[in-house]
Amino acid sequence: MTDTTQNSVADKIKLVVAVALVVAGIAGYYLLAANSIVLRILAVVAGIVAGVAVALTSALGQEFLVFAREALIEVRKVVWPTRRETMQTTAAVFAFVVVMAVFLWVSDKTLEWVLYDLILGWKKT
Repeated sequence: MTDTTQNSVADKIKLVVAVALVVAGIAGYYLLAANSIVLRILAVVAGIVAGVAVALTSALGQEFLVFAREALIEVRKVVWPTRRETMQTTAAVFAFVVVMAVFLWVSDKTLEWVLYDLILGWKKT
């Protein structure tokens, strides 16, 4: 086998072991049904932590770590709106929704009047 193939197989095995650890943690939750809830939750948390630890040692896990670091760098570059800007934008959206609701209601009632009263003659009593 070539070196790349061996790494690929090793990564697949690591990912399978990671999933198995998470499943084992979840299974531990049910197997420890007679014990306290704290112990049961710790079994799940331990399974997830162990699974993530194993998964991060794979090539896919390393790629994810690089992606996560780059995403954090990009988040730091974002210029977040101030509280005032957020409130103004929210108010504008709310006003637009109210105006559209009134417009659609008026359009609906106008079409209802035109169709039922004028064209079909089905006046409501």
